[in-house]
Amino acid sequence: MSKNERRTFLLDFEKPLWELQGRIEQIKQLAEENNVDVSEQIVQLESRAENLRKEIFSNLTPSQRLQLARHPRRPSTLDYIQSIADEWFELHGDRGGYDDPALVGGVARLGGRPVVILGHQKGRDTKDNVARNFGMPAPGGYRKAIRLMEHANQFSMPILTFIDTPGAWAGVEAEKLGQGEAIAFNLRKMFGFNVPIICTVIGEGGSGGALGIGVGDKLLMLEHSVYTVATPEACAAILWKDAKKSPQAAVSLKITANDLKELGIIDSIIPEPSGAAHTNPLKAASILKDNLINILEELSSLTPEKRKALRYEKFRKIGVFIDSEATVGVH
Repeated sequence: MSKNERRTFLLDFEKPLWELQGRIEQIKQLAEENNVDVSEQIVQLESRAENLRKEIFSNLTPSQRLQLARHPRRPSTLDYIQSIADEWFELHGDRGGYDDPALVGGVARLGGRPVVILGHQKGRDTKDNVARNFGMPAPGGYRKAIRLMEHANQFSMPILTFIDTPGAWAGVEAEKLGQGEAIAFNLRKMFGFNVPIICTVIGEGGSGGALGIGVGDKLLMLEHSVYTVATPEACAAILWKDAKKSPQAAVSLKITANDLKELGIIDSIIPEPSGAAHTNPLKAASILKDNLINILEELSSLTPEKRKALRYEKFRKIGVFIDSEATVGVH
């Protein structure tokens, strides 16, 4: 990707860093052309750039993290699979006549262990996004997902799911084809699988579209991903009849990894490379792979009965609050 193409995807809060990095490159080029040694100055500027990067990315607002989660160059499910899997063979179709490109999956090896990996798949450009329906699966996508998960359970292969969708396809045709039933069926079935299940939010985890492959023993989130019951834009439109108030909604919805870890919704936050995953996809994939292998080792030491009991208990705890009058837990 050329510099001009990269500029197209530059986020507002990344501009000061981009400008400083541009100055460093200009100085390097001028020094090379004039045979001048500016190595000391370059080291100082690069140190300044790294400090600026840390300052920017450690103070992001929820709406800015949402921008990162939706970044066009953020690694997708297939990007991660290609990087972390020793072997990979994609499987297609829901056995009902439909193969949804918005949800992909197949069999792979991770650290030498056979696994089934599946996840939402967005496009890299407009044409690809249209082909993959912007990562919003139809009912056939969730039926394909459960077919692959049942295959994994039958052959004792752990299940890894990657969540990255603004939500399930909300079209009339999707409702006719049983969108709600397909997602609900997946939720019920995933609670009963004997094999380890690890779900990771790699980008945008939205509503029931995320939940359809989101029931697992461990729920992880990449540092700059988001997980929410509704997009901030939809929430603002519903509550205030004004989508421009989406930054306010993003704060109220508690969509960030830190918020959700504090609330007990997720189990772990996976750190991203300095500057977010899109700046160094290979390093992001390496960090993710190490975490998945370690957690798989931990889960594999438990019996299926113990895993299922803990899985049920984990989700029963979500949404518990204390009634101010009766002071009892309510689910």
